[in-house]
Amino acid sequence: MSFKFTANIGLMFKEAGSLEKRFEAAKKAGFTAVECAFPYSSPIDQLTAARNQSGLEVTLINSYPGNLEAGDLGTACIPHRQHEFEKGIEQSITYANALHCKRMHVMAGKEPPFGDCAMEESYITNLKFAAERLLKEGITAFIEPINQQITAPRYFLHSFHKAVEYIKKVDHPNLKLQLDFYHLQLLHGNVTQILKDYLPYVGYIQLAQAPHRNEPNSPGEINFAYVFDILKEVGYTGYIGLEYNPVGDTNDGLKWMSELQLSLK
Repeated sequence: MSFKFTANIGLMFKEAGSLEKRFEAAKKAGFTAVECAFPYSSPIDQLTAARNQSGLEVTLINSYPGNLEAGDLGTACIPHRQHEFEKGIEQSITYANALHCKRMHVMAGKEPPFGDCAMEESYITNLKFAAERLLKEGITAFIEPINQQITAPRYFLHSFHKAVEYIKKVDHPNLKLQLDFYHLQLLHGNVTQILKDYLPYVGYIQLAQAPHRNEPNSPGEINFAYVFDILKEVGYTGYIGLEYNPVGDTNDGLKWMSELQLSLK
C-alpha cells in the first residue's frame, strides 16, 4: 500500500526562499502535492502563478486566521466576531478557489483568559455556516485540535474527543476531522485507539515527531514505523500532510521515508 504525501510549504523548503518559490522546490523533491496553512500574506496572483507553473495540487489551506500579529488564530469561537468570521471565510474561499484547493481547516480561535460560556455556541454556529458555505464551493471543511502547551496557548479546540462531539453536534456531511499525530500525542497519547475510534470522522492526516515537531525519524515520543503499519491496517487512503520543521536541509531530512520503506511515488 502506498501513501499520498503532501508537503507543508509553510514549514518545509524554507531554503528556497519565498512561499512562491517553495512550490518548485517541493516539485523538484518529488512531491505532487503541497499544503499551505497561511497563504494570505502572499499576493494571490503570485501564489496562483507559482502553483500553476509547478503543476502541484494544493491539498489544504487554513481559513483566514484574523490578525496573527495581535495573537489571533481564527475567530470561529469568538461570539462578537461572527461577521468577521463570515467575511474571513469568503476571503479564504477566494484563495482556495484560485489555488484549486478543495480542503480548508476552519480555525477555532483562542479562549480569552477569563473564559466565556458563549464561545461553544458561537463555535457551533460558525461551523454550521462554514460547512454549508464551503459545500457550495466544493470545499471540505475540517476542524483540528491543537495543543495548548507548546503550539497555541489558550487555543479553543484542544481535545480530539471534543472535536468529535462538535462534529456530531454540527451534524453536517461537509465537516470532518483533521488528525495530526503531533497534536494527538501531546494532547492524549493512545494514538492507536483514538485513530481507530475516530477514523470514520477523519478526512485528512498530518504528522510530525513529538514534542519538537521535526522529522518522523528525529528523537521523540512517536514510533512512526508502527503508525504507518496502523494506517495500512485501517486502510487509510487520504492525504498525509508533512507538517514538520526540518532539523536542517529539507531534502536531506526526507531520508526518513527510505528508512521507513516509504516513497513519494
